[in-house]
Amino acid sequence: MKTCETFEELPDPTSDTLSDWSKAPSGLQASLVNIDTRYTKSVYPNLKETLSTKLTGWKGERLSAQLLLWSVEDIKQIECEFGDFESPTATLPANIAQARFVRYVMTDIFGEGCGHRKPENFPASLVPDMLDNLTCFDISAKTVRPVWLSINIPESAIAGTYKSKLKIFAEGKESHEMEIELKVQNKTLPPASEWPYHLDLWQHPSAVARAQNLKLWSDEHFEAMKPLMKMLANAGQKVITATLNKDPWNNQCFDRYEDMILWTKNDDGTWIYDYTVFDKWISFMIQEVGITKMINCYSLVPWNNEIHYKDSKSGELINVKADPGTKIFEDMWTPFLLDFKKHLTEKGWIDITNIAMDERSPEMMSATIKLLQKVAPELGISLADNHKSYKKYPFIQDMSVSANAKVDSTDIQYRQEKGYVTTFYVCCADKFPNMFTCSEPIEAVYSAWYATAAGYDGFLRWAYNSWVENPLTDSRFRTWPAGDTYIVYPEARSSIRFERLIEGIQDIEKIRILRNELNEAKSDEALNKLNRLDSEVSKFNTITPENPIGMIHTAKALIEELSE
Repeated sequence: MKTCETFEELPDPTSDTLSDWSKAPSGLQASLVNIDTRYTKSVYPNLKETLSTKLTGWKGERLSAQLLLWSVEDIKQIECEFGDFESPTATLPANIAQARFVRYVMTDIFGEGCGHRKPENFPASLVPDMLDNLTCFDISAKTVRPVWLSINIPESAIAGTYKSKLKIFAEGKESHEMEIELKVQNKTLPPASEWPYHLDLWQHPSAVARAQNLKLWSDEHFEAMKPLMKMLANAGQKVITATLNKDPWNNQCFDRYEDMILWTKNDDGTWIYDYTVFDKWISFMIQEVGITKMINCYSLVPWNNEIHYKDSKSGELINVKADPGTKIFEDMWTPFLLDFKKHLTEKGWIDITNIAMDERSPEMMSATIKLLQKVAPELGISLADNHKSYKKYPFIQDMSVSANAKVDSTDIQYRQEKGYVTTFYVCCADKFPNMFTCSEPIEAVYSAWYATAAGYDGFLRWAYNSWVENPLTDSRFRTWPAGDTYIVYPEARSSIRFERLIEGIQDIEKIRILRNELNEAKSDEALNKLNRLDSEVSKFNTITPENPIGMIHTAKALIEELSE
């Protein structure tokens, strides 16, 4: 007998555990359901069983579907198995499809967004989010279990309509069979590395070491990060997150950001900078992961303005408060910047490296940029901006603004002409579109549509994997709405939020390709199609839509039509 051992989810804290399961037939029940609905673990899903679904996509596209399983009794050893995808003229192998059991994590509510929170003050509930990498699963009596279905259409696929059978087995029970119809359109989505959409999800290496009990910066640590970071690269990530000194965010996460560059001050006042970890991290991300566009180094202006160094004589770690504009700020950062740009030049990284700042005041930015221009004008500048500083510093190469602080279209156009990147970001203050575990899944898709409608080059979110204490079961944190600190899970487990984020980015790449094709066609028919597409996209230039699900479905239908 096969065992399906795994960790235990937290008990359901809601009154939904009183749901009436008396109507449920015996045995394992299964139905294909839409991907926009989240099903509560303990509530009987009173729905009509659907045994087939139709999916349409481009070559190179990743598609999602959702299977729902439920039972009034305990069910052991559930497994899912795809058959080959067959058309009258071609076959796609079964391994282009993957079925992952969705795990329930504890979440809370948005509330007031930012700020410290006590669990007892915010209603808690279980939500399906994490996609587990299990081959089988046991279902407890009177519970629901979603299964996320992913289909990766090969770039080499022949256009046409394919059919596959998805079989669901369980110990001692009759198997279920679902039909998946896959329509492959004669269009090709390029690899994620070639998507122009500028995705910037901040990485947190030390969180991986703690979550998987590995020695920080060891070869085992880097090996564990490889599948996690490759998952990010396959979403089109463009930026490597690095640090310059002490934790730039003043230990705001469960795990602090550990040093990548070690500073040592000699007796004679000279400095030694040890770049061993920094070089290992950057080389790993470029050469083994494949993220190559940009390196953003945080920060000349950490959140408490503190930096630290080792005193060579005493061996002690010395903390220094270095406020921008002060003599100590210039004395500490000038020798480092001179040495850092020399090191980057030797490594061949200087042209893609930015000194990055996160939501710093206009006064701090003024003093910091003044020093950078004086000492290291060769380095780029990146800024997550909530003060409209981009108006004062139009030369900032990588600038992201808060979702509720729209950039003027003329400023975006100017920046695009200069080759600069302009994105928007969401954080704890933004109820929509966001990617908390309490957010609706459609919001992750909507974020990409909003970006392109508003003219942005892409999207920034502050945390890819800043995990809480027990991320596999409880996404809540001492500050901010649950799930704000991470969008994927330890050991390269994806999430519904992350899959939907990729879906939205793919939509935007399809829009870009269709726009280019229709522009080049220069016919009346093509112009009419282009106007229809632009009109549909323009509807997403708002962060307060009335019906985001309906908007997305309508717009996707148009993309499908224009792709024929």
